[in-house]
This record gives sequence, structure tokens and C-alpha cells, in this order.
Amino acid sequence: MIWEREAKFMFGDILNSTEDFNEKYCFGKGGFGSVYKAVLPTGQVVAVKSLNISDSSDIPTINRRSFEYEIRTLTEVRHRHIIKLYGFCSWKGCLFLVYEYVERGSLRKMLYGVEGEAELGWSTRVKIVQGVAHAMAYLHHDCFPPIVHWDVSLNNILLEMEFEPRLSDFGTARLLSSESSNWTTIAGSYGYMAPELALTMRVTDKCDVYSFGVVALEAMMGRHPGELLASLSSSSSATTTLFENQELLLKDILDQRLPPPTGQLAEAVVFVVTIALACQLAEAEVIAVTLTFACLRSTPEWRPTMHSVAQELSD
Repeated sequence: MIWEREAKFMFGDILNSTEDFNEKYCFGKGGFGSVYKAVLPTGQVVAVKSLNISDSSDIPTINRRSFEYEIRTLTEVRHRHIIKLYGFCSWKGCLFLVYEYVERGSLRKMLYGVEGEAELGWSTRVKIVQGVAHAMAYLHHDCFPPIVHWDVSLNNILLEMEFEPRLSDFGTARLLSSESSNWTTIAGSYGYMAPELALTMRVTDKCDVYSFGVVALEAMMGRHPGELLASLSSSSSATTTLFENQELLLKDILDQRLPPPTGQLAEAVVFVVTIALACQLAEAEVIAVTLTFACLRSTPEWRPTMHSVAQELSD
């Protein structure tokens, strides 16, 4: 059992506050386990992720490895837009992560829930995308060795009360070494994985860049951009239309639940979409186009770095 020095609680407090992990305290479930809300005697609220253990002899090994990746990643990072890990432990054959409780839950819940239309205005969405970009730039460029998250999706972006984002769920994260090719098995969320991942199973930071592009578009569109990306990748004329008639395209794809953005806010929204959109262009054409930051390009080498994306979004 290991806790952060400022965390003044013991695992027994968590057991008592959740009544031995009663289902009524569970507020989320994923592929690797359930998440519980625990109100400690001090009044502090924490989220406890319990790792599922299967009867299969293979599954526990995979789950334990995922758990270890998450521990190693989260104990080494310090960033305002990355979830804070307080501690972890093993108890009665189960594995647990204890981290900060983020009040509003996932970006998916907020974007598609009944309150999404009212509270997730354009300025809030831009702020969320900027925060996620800075978190990912930190992982890729300020950590040594660099860290690739590999499962960036709306489910894994949590929002606190002021809508500041927290990148979470590093169960499939990989620590990248410049001396290693990092070939491994596929994991991640359907609809957010880079196209080359299914073919090569090679983990790179450009996989995260692609996922960020999907998230940024989805935040602005209010729906998953799958159809848009498919049309752009299958039609060169669609890509031409993107540049020649940008206003019409944006009018069609932005979240229709909100009134269109205006003034400087409209410029910020356009810029987020511009950075995220795919460019299915020949390499020579890419150089000539002002849209240099296309996270969703089908060729990984043509995608920008997250450092470049974060810088552009901050200017």
C-alpha cells in the first residue's frame, strides 16, 4: 500500500465509507473495473477504481499489467489537467487505485446528457480542448521517457466544477522508450484509434494525436465525427470543399443545439476545428496549405506534435 504524503487516510476508511464496495456507491464501470465514490471521515471525497479479476487464467495477468501501467504513469506525472493519484493497494486478491474525485464526470456525460446543451457553451468547449492538448503535450514532451496514453476519448476526459478537464484512465498507457519499437496488443476505444494501429499494432505518440483530433471535433460537433472523416478520406473533392467553402462546412458540422458562435469566439471555434480536421492531401500539397496542424491525417508522419497543437491553441 502506497499513499501520497498529503493523503491522510487509510484503506480501512475507504472500506467503511463504501460499505465494502456496495453497488450503491458505484458511479462508473469500464472494461477493466468499477469506480466508487468514497466520502472519508475527514470530508475528503475520493474515487476508487477496483480492478476486475476474471476466472480465466489469462485475464488477471492482462488486468494486473494494465493496473501497473496506470500506477507507474500517474505516480510520475504532475499536471493540472491530468488526474491526481493518491494511492494504490492490493486487498483480498483485488487491486485498487485511489484518485481525486472529479465532480462533473466524463466529457461524454456532459456533452450528451440533458445538461450538455445548457452548460457546455462554445467557450467552455474551447477551454476543454485546450486543457487536454496541454496535458497530452506534457505527457509526450515533458516526461522522460515520453508517455503515450493510447486511449484518449470522451469517456477518459473528466470535468471538475469549473469545467477544467482532467485526462484520466491510463490503464492502457505505455511508457515509450526511444530505443524500443513498442509493439504490443491493441487496446483503446473504438472510434478514437488511429487507423494505422489496427494494421501495425505499433504504439507512437501520433496515435494520441489522432485520438485528440477526434475528441476535438466531437466536442465542437456534438456528435462523433465518423461520417465526416469517412467522407473526407474517400473523396478528394470533399477535401477541396473544406478549404474553398469553409464557412458552409462549419455551419453544417457545428453542434446545432447551440447558437452559432460569433466574433472572437467564432474564430476560436473555427481554429479548433481547423486543427483537428483531416487532410487527405499529397505531401507536396500539405506543405502549400496553411492548415498545417491536421491531427487526423491518415499518414502518422504528417500529423503535428502535441507540443505544436498546444502552442497553436494557446496563441
